[in-house]
Amino acid sequence: MADTPQILLVEDDPNVLHACAQALRIDGFASLGVDSAEKALAQIGADFPGIVISDIWLPGMSGMDLLQAVQGIDADLPVILITGHGDVSLAVQAMKNGAHDFIEKPFTPEALVAAAQRALEKRALVLEVRALRQRLQDRESIAGRIVGNSKRMALVRQRIADLASTSVNILIEGETGTGKELVARSLHEASPRRQGNFVALNCGGLPESLFESEIFGHESGAFTGAAKRRIGKIEHANGGTLFLDEIENMPMALQVKLLRVLQERTLERLGSNQSIAVDFRLIAATKENLRALAEAGRFRADLYYRLNVAQLSLPPLRERREDIPLLFESFVLQASATYGRPASATSPARMRQIMAYDWPGNVRELRNVAERCVLGIEADAPPFSTQAPQEDLSLPQALDAVERAMIKEALLRHDGNLTLASSALQIPKNTLRDKIRKLDLVDAVKK
Repeated sequence: MADTPQILLVEDDPNVLHACAQALRIDGFASLGVDSAEKALAQIGADFPGIVISDIWLPGMSGMDLLQAVQGIDADLPVILITGHGDVSLAVQAMKNGAHDFIEKPFTPEALVAAAQRALEKRALVLEVRALRQRLQDRESIAGRIVGNSKRMALVRQRIADLASTSVNILIEGETGTGKELVARSLHEASPRRQGNFVALNCGGLPESLFESEIFGHESGAFTGAAKRRIGKIEHANGGTLFLDEIENMPMALQVKLLRVLQERTLERLGSNQSIAVDFRLIAATKENLRALAEAGRFRADLYYRLNVAQLSLPPLRERREDIPLLFESFVLQASATYGRPASATSPARMRQIMAYDWPGNVRELRNVAERCVLGIEADAPPFSTQAPQEDLSLPQALDAVERAMIKEALLRHDGNLTLASSALQIPKNTLRDKIRKLDLVDAVKK
C-alpha cells in the first residue's frame, strides 16, 4: 500500500517491535522501528506524513515525554501509546495531554491495525486540509501580483498555480513589458523553493566576455583580473530559482554548457576541475519565437526542448484591454504612495484615450504613464501626447475607437487574414467583415 514508512514504531523490546511491524506489514502498512524516543524525534518534522506508535516505558525519554515533544513539533500528529497492564490511568492522562489513542498490553494484531488505520485516516485529512490552505494562500498571493480580470490573465494565474509546486523547467514567452519577470517571481514565491534565492539574470544586458564567469563563477586567478573566487548565478540559485531573461541572447557556446548543467545538475567554476552539485529550478523568458530561432539554427534546439518542458505565454496589453482600467488605477495608487502625491480620479475622457491606445511598451509603459499622471506631467507621454483631447467623445464613439484598435491589431498580427483574425477576436467572419467596412479598415485586409 505504501513504499515509504507511514508508521513510526517506538519500542525497546525487539520482539514486540518485530511483532508490531509484521502485523502492520501484513495489512499493507510500511513502518520504521526505533528503540528510543530520541531516535524517533530525529525522524519527525512538522509535515511527517504518518503517525507515531510508542510504548510509554522507554529508556531515556519516556513515551509521555515523546508525546509532549511531538506536540511541540506538530500538535496534529497522532500519537498512539502502548501501555502495560495497570497503566490505564496513565494512558487516560496521556489522552488528556493530546494522545490520539492508547492500546493496552497484551493486544491483538487486529487491535493494533485498527488503531493505526484510524490514526492514519486522521493524519491524511489534516495534511490534505493543510495542502488546500497553502494552495489557496498561494493563489491569493498570485492574484495580488498578477492583476487582471480578463480570461487570458485568469488562465495565466491558473497556470502559475498549477506549475508552482513542481520543479519543472518553464519557458515564459511575451513581448517586452508584459511582466515576464513578475510571473517568474510569482512562480518562485508560490513554490516549495520560496525560502531559497530568486536569482535573475538578463542575458541581453551582459557582455559575452563576462557571460561565463557571471553564470558559472570562477576561481581566483582563473583569468586576468580574477583576484578572488566568485560564486556564479547558478550556484547562488542552489535550492532556489534561476531566472534567465532574454534567453535568446545567450551565446551559442554557453548554451552547450548550460545544457550540460541542466542534464547533470553539476557545474565547474572557471579555473576549477571540481564538480559542484546544484539543485535549482530554471525559468527562462524570451520575447522571440524561440522555436523559430532553433529551426533557423540561431538557438540550440536541444536546449530549447530542455527549457520548454512547460510554457507560459503572456498576452500583450492590447489583447486584454478590459484589464487596462484596473491596472492603471492600481499603478496610480502605487505611484501616489511612492511619491507622496494625491491620486486624482481618472476622467472618462482620459480613460477612453488610455483604452484606445495600443501600448507597444505594454504594462511597463502603462505604469510609466500612471506615474506621470500622478506627477502632473502626463501630457509628455502617450497616449496623451499622440491623441487629440476627446472630452466630447460619446460612449458609442469611444467603443468604436477601442473596437477599431483591436481589429486593426488582429489584422496586422495575422497579416490581414480574415479567418485567423476572426478566430483571434472570437467573432464570426461575416461580423468582422461588416465591422471592417464600418470602421474603414479595408486597407488592412489581405487582398
